[in-house]
Amino acid sequence: MRALDSNVLVRAFVQDDQAQAQRALTCLNDQTVYVPVTVILELEWVLRSRYGFSARTIADAIEKIAVLENAVVGEQDAVAAAAAKLRRGWDFADALHHSLAIGCDEFVTFDTNLTKRADRAAASPPVTAI
Repeated sequence: MRALDSNVLVRAFVQDDQAQAQRALTCLNDQTVYVPVTVILELEWVLRSRYGFSARTIADAIEKIAVLENAVVGEQDAVAAAAAKLRRGWDFADALHHSLAIGCDEFVTFDTNLTKRADRAAASPPVTAI
């Protein structure tokens, strides 16, 4: 099994360098690959901040990676939940942190916008501003 860096996924998705894109796609399809949750987090950041993709497009990309037959995605359930929250207007990093907190009594933050968004969504665990 190969573990992937975010730049491999970026090349496969963006295809702004055809030679690297082809190598990335071959790598993705060649054998079982492991995609750490931190790579997904960085992938979202690069697609948003460097390439300007919309939240919907990024969520689509993350979901495509999560269902690749030969991909093992770290914290796959949390990644899927975070992608769904991204579609509903959450910041992806906040959504991922919150999704990884399943089973906790609450998620504590100084981010009042996150608290409001979570309250509107009746998110579990509840998000509390301190």
